[in-house]
Amino acid sequence: MAGFFSRASRHATQSQMLHDVRAVKRIGIALFNGFALPEAATVVEIFQSANAFCTSMRIGGPLYDIYLLSVGGGRIASSSSVFVWTDSIESRGYADEFHALFIAGGAGVHNMLSEERLIAWLRWLDLRSEKIFPIAEGQLLMDAAEFADKSHKLRRNEGDHTVAQGGLKVSGSKRSNTPLRAALAIIEEDLGAEVAREITGLVRLRFEAQFTGAPGRNVLGVVSEKIQSSVQWLEMNCGRAITIEEAAQFVAMSERNFLRRFKTEMGVTPSDYLLYVRIDKCCHLLSETDLPVDKIARRCGMGSGGQLSKVFRRYLGVTPTEYRASKRASRPA
Repeated sequence: MAGFFSRASRHATQSQMLHDVRAVKRIGIALFNGFALPEAATVVEIFQSANAFCTSMRIGGPLYDIYLLSVGGGRIASSSSVFVWTDSIESRGYADEFHALFIAGGAGVHNMLSEERLIAWLRWLDLRSEKIFPIAEGQLLMDAAEFADKSHKLRRNEGDHTVAQGGLKVSGSKRSNTPLRAALAIIEEDLGAEVAREITGLVRLRFEAQFTGAPGRNVLGVVSEKIQSSVQWLEMNCGRAITIEEAAQFVAMSERNFLRRFKTEMGVTPSDYLLYVRIDKCCHLLSETDLPVDKIARRCGMGSGGQLSKVFRRYLGVTPTEYRASKRASRPA
């Protein structure tokens, strides 16, 4: 995922080269220390995939120029300690410069609710733009902007991810309620439904490989015996509710040291690794069995079919039923 952001930060040279051939539409992604990487990376990946696809297929249409933004600019750390370089919001403050703006989510959003410059900027943009899309906890920042100016009613979608009233829609569906769907709706509006479907397939394949291939990968190439044991324990117990405290106790480590060592050696947090394992197991059962979605969800520690659907839509862009159908359709007759 960090690679998506690295490519996004090199947008200036690419857009300059293609500016004379394709019109440029700027996509802003507002970040802060502690932002959640996966969903923000999804947005970057979608627009970069659209650029690459249209170039390779010689399809006319806009070039999406992605800007990573933060209050003061400079280096910003995600919740998983991946660093990205950003422009200052004050250097890109005009709403008409952005075709769309996404507001990152993540636990770090709580530290930004009292950041007056960010709140004032969001409020100013919201008065002038219909294409502002909060991602998960990013809605809290939009709520804070609304509280600061109660005369203006912000757009909401039943308290979930926001899409402008009268704004973009995915063909044949309700208003977009995930960053993936919101970004794809922009692609569909600009480039047509056929291109949007192609991009959906490309992104789904990449993220499916990422989330189902993540278990077993690590950063250092060497994993200590204790962390190996904790990995095995997480995999064996993924079908039930697990706490970090339990996992740390199993390998006789303090919770703080366990979190630090696991992240350093495996490259992801224990919680993220557990999610990867559960998604991988769900994908296998959906592909290889006829078990009902609810039963698969319970067996993999995902709670219910409804919760499993939310996770699949969030990370793979499809429902479990759609995933199962696509896998069966791709099998040889």
